[in-house]
Amino acid sequence: MFQDFLTKLRQYEIRIRKAVNSERHGNFHSVFKGSGLEFDDLRLYQYGDDVRAIDWNTSAKGHGTYIKIFKEEKEQTVFFVVDVSASQEVGDQTRLKIDASKEICGVLALSAIQEASRVGLLCFSDQKERYIRPSDGMKHAYGFISELYKLSPGSPRTNLSEAILLTLNVLKRRSLVFMISDFIDEGYEHNLKALARKHDLIVIHVHDMRETNLPRLGIIPIYDAERQSRKWVNASSSHYRENMKQRFRERQETLEKLCRQNRADYLSLDAGEDYVPTLIKLFRVRRFN
Repeated sequence: MFQDFLTKLRQYEIRIRKAVNSERHGNFHSVFKGSGLEFDDLRLYQYGDDVRAIDWNTSAKGHGTYIKIFKEEKEQTVFFVVDVSASQEVGDQTRLKIDASKEICGVLALSAIQEASRVGLLCFSDQKERYIRPSDGMKHAYGFISELYKLSPGSPRTNLSEAILLTLNVLKRRSLVFMISDFIDEGYEHNLKALARKHDLIVIHVHDMRETNLPRLGIIPIYDAERQSRKWVNASSSHYRENMKQRFRERQETLEKLCRQNRADYLSLDAGEDYVPTLIKLFRVRRFN
């Protein structure tokens, strides 16, 4: 039920807020502080000014060299990019990866709204499943969470690259972007780099223990929900199990390295575990940066 879902999000949000505020310095507000800049005024160029700030159009009029003055935006935009493809339908039936992804998104959206941020959402598969334009206020937050909760994807497939490109197109100003996915796809790296350069990016890599530690059940059928096909594997085979772990490790290490090289935060979360302590740790680190 939606009301139960909302109650759980509120409880998790309170846990995070209390833990982050318990430190001696700073507070939860600094986690969502504005990092964008907006144009404010022009003034004459002075020795030592950054030449990249020169307004060439105004300077070309012949009345001197002018530079643009910017001020920090008071209102931060927090945007969520959430993978709702069929590969997210993995895990314990009481808690799939998609369930954890929706909870994490909902908790963070509640937190951001309470810190006077504007919150927006893109849910994707290999197409745009749901887009909510950034706005503020608790009424918007509850509508946002309701849409997220009841969303039923139209396509089982994934296209991370297109989802990132759409995000780049809809966000005109620098924003705090949370990308929540299992990242089971290829060819998205270039666009992810572009997203990290333009915005303050936090990558949340959601996975399930069955992707790294499959139970020894002998020869079993495994259903690929995205390709809608079934194949038989030997889950008791040491070679198969090690292969499975290795593929996951390589994907995880590649993604983490990509984030580190492009100054994006990387978070790895097991869908079956309590993710709140991991979010608390992330916010404590970001708060003092």
